[in-house]
Amino acid sequence: MIKIRSSGILLPVQSLASKYGIGDLGPAAREFVEFLHAAGQHVWQILPVTPTVAEHGHSPYHSPSAFAFNPLLISPEQMAEHGFIGKADIDGITEITASPGKIAYDAAWEVRKDLFARAFELHRKEPDFEAFCRTHAHWLDDYALFTVLTRQYRDRFWQQWPPGLVRRQPDALAAASRQMAEPIAWICFLQYLFYRQWTELRDFCAQHEIGIMGDMPIYVPLHSADVWCRPELFKLDPDFQPVVVSGVPPDYFSDTGQLWGHPVYDWQTHEKQGFDWWISRISHNLDLFDILRIDHFRGLVAAWEVPAADTSALNGKWHPVPVHSFFKALYQRISSLCLVAEDLGHITADVREVMAQYDLPGMRVLVFGFTDDPSHNPNAPHNVDPAGLVYTGTHDTNTAAGWFENEATEIAQKRASAYFGANLTPAAFARLLVRAAMMSPARLCILPIQDILALGQEARINHPATQKNNWLWRLTPNQLTAEEATRQLNLTKIYGRY
Repeated sequence: MIKIRSSGILLPVQSLASKYGIGDLGPAAREFVEFLHAAGQHVWQILPVTPTVAEHGHSPYHSPSAFAFNPLLISPEQMAEHGFIGKADIDGITEITASPGKIAYDAAWEVRKDLFARAFELHRKEPDFEAFCRTHAHWLDDYALFTVLTRQYRDRFWQQWPPGLVRRQPDALAAASRQMAEPIAWICFLQYLFYRQWTELRDFCAQHEIGIMGDMPIYVPLHSADVWCRPELFKLDPDFQPVVVSGVPPDYFSDTGQLWGHPVYDWQTHEKQGFDWWISRISHNLDLFDILRIDHFRGLVAAWEVPAADTSALNGKWHPVPVHSFFKALYQRISSLCLVAEDLGHITADVREVMAQYDLPGMRVLVFGFTDDPSHNPNAPHNVDPAGLVYTGTHDTNTAAGWFENEATEIAQKRASAYFGANLTPAAFARLLVRAAMMSPARLCILPIQDILALGQEARINHPATQKNNWLWRLTPNQLTAEEATRQLNLTKIYGRY
């Protein structure tokens, strides 16, 4: 899929249109796959599908588990189609239309929770569910218990739970599992529903010659099943509080850097354990996706570690990671790897060397191609790496039209106009940038759906280094038309990506 010249579209599952408040794995997902096929595309790139939490704005990059699935993405229609609930159970549900073009997380949960409870009561004894629990027990049991305990202790961090649970004493864990067997089973059942629907959707993609590119955040939050279960893998003090936290130095998005605040990995311990946790995590992701993008790849070469008490990322320092030992162990354990390195931001020579040594393609983003002279800017369309991926923008940037109208300096606008030989409007810039990406020498071209539709700043998904009003945008019904598919199909054929 990355070895041949091809193209695809970036659209998070949650950003699909749906009458149930959030995009999900149901009919709209299949309609989008059909749109991709009609447009001659071969890749659907999504964002992480792990659970999200309201306290962090439902960011898919802040999840309580690196392995679990987001139940908000379960489709009520698919539940009815497969007999988990009756069709009458969804016929009376009123479409959530309070915020057209926006995800309604709370309403999405409210409309699903009773359906989940009904399905659980009817199907909890099914052999397929029991088989799923056995197969995924290595992460599922701990995640389900963690989730139930988080609710039991009213969302307090796990370090504030009773000491026996904090330190995972076997007797305390066994007692909690017995006492909470019912809600634990319910959590597991939701994971089963997601996995079943996901498997069917992936099969549908394969029938239409579409591969799915997933996304793996490099870090996990402090309050997560992963840190609770394996605290020795992170740089924590005796009270299980972070000594240092994650972030990046000043970059395009912030003059003071980005302070993410995740606990940082203790790579020496990972190495002593043969990188088992990492290998299990990547293997799990490759079971779900055809291609896996590693977010903030440079963190596998060196990590920006910020003192935990700091309020900005300015005082962080780079600490090396045993990257060669890691990749040696990874390739020994997993024979087929299709990885993409997210190499945006502060990238140094050692990161480039690692990517070259392990033949890992990187990314170029065309909205960055006019911040200085395009003749030598590596993000200008004609300069992108033929072996890598080219994007007009990502989930972290403005849309192409929004960038041109609201972020580009007057000089950058003039550079872009000179580059394309026209006086540009925002929509015209977006259309021409899509064409330039398809024309570029990059082996794989990925286009955010917003840029194909020439949408403005209102369609932006995320503003890095900010906490509010992110992860809300989604398509409205009928935005994906046959005309748009034909337009993209023509470009795909013209530029040899069909």
